[in-house]
Amino acid sequence: MSTRVRFAPSPTGFLHVGGLRTALYNWLFARQQGGSFILRIEDTDQSRRKEGALENLLEALEWAGLDVDEGPQAGGKLGPYVQSERLEIYHRHVQQLLDDGHAYRCFCTPERLEQLRDRQRKMGVASRYDRHCRNLPPGDAEARAADETSIIRLAVPESGRIVFEDIVRRKVAFDLETVDDQVLLKGDGFPTYHLANVVDDHLMQVSHVIRGEEWLPSMPKHLLLYQAFGWEPPRFAHLPLLLNKDRSKLSKRQGTVAVEEYRTQGILPGALINFIALMGWHDQSDQDIFGVEELVQAFSLERVQKSGAIFDTEKLHWINGQHIRRLSLPEFREAIQPYFDTQWDVTEAMAAAVHTKVSLLSDVPDLLAFFFEDPVVYDDDAREALTGAEAAGILSMLLAKLDESTDPSRAGPSTDLSGEWFMSTVKAIGEDFGLKGRELWHPIRAAIAGRVVGPDMITIVETFGLEKCRERIRAALAAA
Repeated sequence: MSTRVRFAPSPTGFLHVGGLRTALYNWLFARQQGGSFILRIEDTDQSRRKEGALENLLEALEWAGLDVDEGPQAGGKLGPYVQSERLEIYHRHVQQLLDDGHAYRCFCTPERLEQLRDRQRKMGVASRYDRHCRNLPPGDAEARAADETSIIRLAVPESGRIVFEDIVRRKVAFDLETVDDQVLLKGDGFPTYHLANVVDDHLMQVSHVIRGEEWLPSMPKHLLLYQAFGWEPPRFAHLPLLLNKDRSKLSKRQGTVAVEEYRTQGILPGALINFIALMGWHDQSDQDIFGVEELVQAFSLERVQKSGAIFDTEKLHWINGQHIRRLSLPEFREAIQPYFDTQWDVTEAMAAAVHTKVSLLSDVPDLLAFFFEDPVVYDDDAREALTGAEAAGILSMLLAKLDESTDPSRAGPSTDLSGEWFMSTVKAIGEDFGLKGRELWHPIRAAIAGRVVGPDMITIVETFGLEKCRERIRAALAAA
């Protein structure tokens, strides 16, 4: 049997990083096995559907590099791949369950069900349907359905055990006494997740279901449906939860969880994929940095862990920094340009100056902003450096040196100010004042760049040139 896996999100907003992890593990497994990666949209809960969410989802997957073999846009012979377009299929299969006695109509009103839940809460017992409508004669139920709203429930056996082998969790068992008579078809004619995903997985010939562990409690209901239809179930792998550092479930209440937000921050797609892959899986080595093809070769479901994975943002930033350094200089320059004002043209020299110093692309504009500011804006550290005891003397002497026009070594090969000449000149000034390090350089950086940290001074002065450096030193002296 060929390997066929699916990612089946609901179009309810942004793509959660947990959803991306599920999509990634499915995609890696499909690519490694030479199989198919299917995208199926589960939109049976119409109340949660949001305009534009599907388009955002597709864009996020494309940005992450997870190409789809079958899906709403890619097409395929086993579609449609949007559940709201498959209602006739679900109704046909529900009728089969009713005819075979594996499901029944329930006419309980929302008010009765709420009263039942209230009583069970007060009694301190698990909330479950009391099977009030389960023993209605099928003929009477069908007659009532012509005039009354009903839902369809799964007739779960009242005793017994469901046992299955999970690729991640190994042997898992459930006592059927604890399993509710799950709703399969709602009053609006739309199926629940439980019916739709079983029917679709079978009809789309899914060989492996790889999904989050939050679906593990649903397994007995799903396996009972496979039994009721007489179908061979796929193999299952339930992935560990993504956790905050306090081991609570990862949620937007405690930080960023949307793929789009990480993209905006300046996380490279390859870096996010690298990081997400390590959230619940590891290979046999201590390797942390992976390219996509390396992940395809190394990935295995057998090495997915059972325990929850801590989402460490600091490690994500470190991994992103490593991926940034893997970019060629032209690639890096192209990657950072969208974070700048359209009028700011980042030169290769500017890009080179910060290429190995950043972990987020979105940090680059702040590091290079002084190149484009006119007049320069001094940060607090720069203002402090400019008021130092020796600052005015250092800057005045440097300005005098720059004003001298007789030294031919001052001009560089592609600029009117040589960085090497500038560095040696400042060193000589430092010897005159008996200063070096930050005491010497901070006032100069502050005057020319408006901050005391940033790109190397050779890049700065050669980019600005003689007149710009003079202008900024004069302004600093005037402001001191």
